[in-house]
Amino acid sequence: MSEAFDAVRYMSYLRSRWRWIACSAGVAVALAIAVSLVLPNQYTATARLVIEPPAGTDLRAAMAVSPIYLESLKTYEHFAASDSLFQKAVDRFALRGATIESLKRRVLKVQIVRNTRIMEISVTLPDPKKAQAMAAFLAEAAVDLNRSSVAESDQDLLRGIAGQEREAREHLAQAEKAWAQAMSNEPTAGLQAAIEQAADTRAKIEQQAQSVELEIADLAERLKQSGTDQAELRKEDSNARARLAEIRKQLQDFDRQSSAREQLLASRQAHIDRADAERKAAQTELLAVETRLREARGESGYRGERLKIIDPGIVPERPSSPNLPLNIAGALLAGLVLPVLYLTLDMSFQEQRASSRRSAMRAG
Repeated sequence: MSEAFDAVRYMSYLRSRWRWIACSAGVAVALAIAVSLVLPNQYTATARLVIEPPAGTDLRAAMAVSPIYLESLKTYEHFAASDSLFQKAVDRFALRGATIESLKRRVLKVQIVRNTRIMEISVTLPDPKKAQAMAAFLAEAAVDLNRSSVAESDQDLLRGIAGQEREAREHLAQAEKAWAQAMSNEPTAGLQAAIEQAADTRAKIEQQAQSVELEIADLAERLKQSGTDQAELRKEDSNARARLAEIRKQLQDFDRQSSAREQLLASRQAHIDRADAERKAAQTELLAVETRLREARGESGYRGERLKIIDPGIVPERPSSPNLPLNIAGALLAGLVLPVLYLTLDMSFQEQRASSRRSAMRAG
């Protein structure tokens, strides 16, 4: 019952002072209207850009945008919000302010729309046409700045690959020169022909040796038979054996010469093969670098994200500030809440004082 009685007493207390509350709300509304009418109108124009993924990006990967990727796009806010770019806009549109920093905080707002690749550039100025023109100028300047940045990185890449191409061409020229010198200074055709000719000659000498061996064998059979001319047969056998020894010595000489020629041919062929392998490797390297250079030239300007203006903005027809309805609503709320709060505190203080006096009277 005491709580209901207190609530009723509280409402009665506020009702008894409704004029004071209404007067407070009326004064707050009047002040808000006066201030809103006195303050100069400010107009906000907004230009919008889209951050397009690189041209070579897979469309499915481009659609699957991750939060990390969207967070990285905030880097492009600095393209439009850079101090140097804002200084150019200030000079172009003859803006005046205490400092560039304070003017920038008051005039410019750049942000990426949440969970999108849309960047908004908002400019707030007393002149609506100048606000729209400045927003469009900053959007175009941001696009140009991004394009020049991508072009500069492309040029750096092309210069690097072009340097690799020059080195690859020089390497190929040196490899071809070394291969040509090896072919000229270490010929193999004549040496191969000499080895083949020596093999034919050795085969003939081998046949001669076999003939002599057959002759010796025949003489040995004849010597086993009794009869005349033994001395003559032994002389013929001795001569045949001498011829066979001479033939075998020739064969050994041919074998040594053939082995030396084969070793020399193998050495020359290995040197030529190494030079030819290096030449082919240099050709493959040059072809790969030329392919990379063509691809890099074809992708020039499309490697990084690109800024594209999708909405240059329009000349605003209504001021963005002061917002008269919002100001009146805020003033009315403050004009009602503050006096009610004050009256609540005052009533609580009065009740505490009355309670203290009653306690003192009971004690007396």
